Amino acid sequence: MHLVNPITREQIALPSVTTMEHVNPIFNESGALHKYEFSLHTATRVSYAEPSIFALGELRDYIYSKAFVFTDTFTGGCIVVLIHEPAGQISFARVGDDKWTWHPSHSHYSDCIYIDGLLYALTAQGEIHTLDLSGPTITMKTIIGSLSYSRYIVQAPWGGLLLVWRSVEDIEEDYEADLPADHATFVRYTREIKIYSVDTMGKKHVEINSLDGHVLFLGHNQSLCLSTEQYPHLKENYTYFTDDDEAWLFGFKNKRRDIGLFDLKHNSREELVSPQLWSNFPAPVWITPSFTKLNFA
Repeated sequence: MHLVNPITREQIALPSVTTMEHVNPIFNESGALHKYEFSLHTATRVSYAEPSIFALGELRDYIYSKAFVFTDTFTGGCIVVLIHEPAGQISFARVGDDKWTWHPSHSHYSDCIYIDGLLYALTAQGEIHTLDLSGPTITMKTIIGSLSYSRYIVQAPWGGLLLVWRSVEDIEEDYEADLPADHATFVRYTREIKIYSVDTMGKKHVEINSLDGHVLFLGHNQSLCLSTEQYPHLKENYTYFTDDDEAWLFGFKNKRRDIGLFDLKHNSREELVSPQLWSNFPAPVWITPSFTKLNFA
């Protein structure tokens, strides 16, 4: 694994996948890395299933759910956080580390952000955990418990946190005989997006209907909320989204992806471009291009 700047083509190596808790290397008779052994345990669940064996080019299709790159508040370097299988667990590494650090206290995470030295991690059940990554061991606190089945957590530029809920539905389309075998006869569309402002002190959330001069970006990487005053070419009070349903992505690799804009005021969707992008696999992600060279010496 590497950090890669697609503009400057700069690459920085990250720790080997074999240093993750759930991965063991398998070597051939000559001592070369041959395959990976992948176990399915969590800190609270012992797996009685035999570990899975993957070829070198296959494991990445199964282990990674989301990857995030955050600026380390204390060192000025980077922290890379992975949400990964089995069961949506978290591991992280700083640039220069020789191994991944596993967070064993919980699982089933769906999204996270890093603010002032704390990782705010959202579970599939709507809990928000804070993880202090600064010490030799990870310290976890639950700041909100099971508020809603939100999929994204976002830092609001005006302060505080936002939770975002996204609803999709499958719509049938005409089947074409010459399409690949894994091409479904239906397409997936985002139909509704709801946003909640989080009161961490009162441990509650309130639905909001306007972003007041801001725009959201949702997808298979870090969720963002940006100001349309700073980025005037973006549509105010809209959500820009890409496909991030893992079962859909890997079950139908040749399918067109759910990409578009959602008008929060009128509760309607628009196409990002016309004709609609195909961009089937891997899933497209949002990036902020940078020409800055990374220097973590």
